[in-house]
Parts: sequence; C-alpha cells; structure tokens
Amino acid sequence: MNIRILQLIEGVQQADGLVVVIDVFRAFSTACYAMERGASRIIPVGDIEEAFRLAEEIPGSVLMGEQNERKITGFDYGNSPTHILGADLSGKTVIHRSSSGTQGIVNAVHADEIITGGFVNAAAIAQYIRYRSPETVSLVCMGYAGERPSQEDTFLAEHIRDLLTGKPTRFDEMVEELRTGDGARLLDPENSEWSPSSDFDLCLSLNRFDFILRLEEENGIRYLNRIDSGTFELKK
Repeated sequence: MNIRILQLIEGVQQADGLVVVIDVFRAFSTACYAMERGASRIIPVGDIEEAFRLAEEIPGSVLMGEQNERKITGFDYGNSPTHILGADLSGKTVIHRSSSGTQGIVNAVHADEIITGGFVNAAAIAQYIRYRSPETVSLVCMGYAGERPSQEDTFLAEHIRDLLTGKPTRFDEMVEELRTGDGARLLDPENSEWSPSSDFDLCLSLNRFDFILRLEEENGIRYLNRIDSGTFELKK
C-alpha cells in the first residue's frame, strides 16, 4: 500500500486512490457529531450560494458551516461541535459548507473513493483503509482554508499512517503541542462566540466514534454517509 501525505488544495487536486480529506479543526469532527445527533446524511458543498439553493430544494434540511471560522448568516449552525451536541438532527439532511474540509471534497477530482478524516474516528478510518486495501491512500491535510498547512491536520495524517504501518503513535504529545500551537485559537476566550473552548477537546476526543463518513452519490447529489465499523470486516 502506497501511503501519501499531501497538503492543501493543490494536494487534494493531485490525490488519487482512496482519499482521506482531513479537517480536524473543525469540519470533519463536527460532521461526526452531527451524525451522532441523528443526521441521515451530510451534503458537502463548496460555496454558500449552493448551500442555500439545496436548502430550498430539500424540505426540512439544516444548514451548517462557516466562513472565516464564523457561522454564516442565515445558517442554522456554525462549525462548532459544542453547538451541535445539543442539536436534534434526527432524520435530517445537513448541508455543510466549510472553508477547508468541504473544499477538499469538491476538489478531490482524481479520487477513486473519498472519506473524511478526524481524530474522533481515526481508528475506524485506519480499519476501513485496511479493509479496502487500496493500492494508494492519499491523506490530504486541508489546513487553513486550503491555503496554509496546520499542525492538527498534519498530525492526524501522521497518526493514521502510523496506525497503518504499525508504528507507535504519539497522540498525547500532539495534543500538548496543539494546546500551545495551532489549537490555541480554539482556547482563546475572545473566540468563544464562534468556538467555545470545549471545541478543542471535542475535536481531539480520540476514537470517540466507531464509524467513517464516506462520500456517495444518489440522484445527482453527493453526500456523506455513515458506515459503522461493524459492517466491514478488518483485513489482517
């Protein structure tokens, strides 16, 4: 298995094979929490106008996401897992727009298959990759708006690579580095309106979820579907 770690929009446009689009802070962590709160599917989109158009076409759908890390005016939720924890999304279609993660999905034009990446379901991701046993795995770190690398996304790519290759992981060290590094902004009280400090721990709640989110398509709409790890067998 060829494991590649790629960065940003340029990297995701080159990614092939089974592509893991990584956005730890916070899109693809929040997406997992939305699934936990009952969402039936999540439609990732690249632009705000498309999100509003889909919301008009899909009755009862919910708008979730951010621009410049802040909740978008007219959206139901921002990109905070803390805010999603109290949401009742039972049976809802969630339309999700973010500055990094969903842009990665839209730009992964050479992928054979796309799944999302977060620490909250890292073990399930590695298990799924072993199950699929692809020739190439592309771990794409979307960073800040797909333009600048971030510690947390690169750390997750390294963590998944280590799980796949049997090397020791260093998750606890990563958390401490993030606390004073690229994750510090989530802990800044001045940012609490759009990112409560609890977002930091929620996004780094290792293996909280035993499922992956895989991109599928139906009736011309591409959406993230929850696949529980119990439904695929682990390949040794």
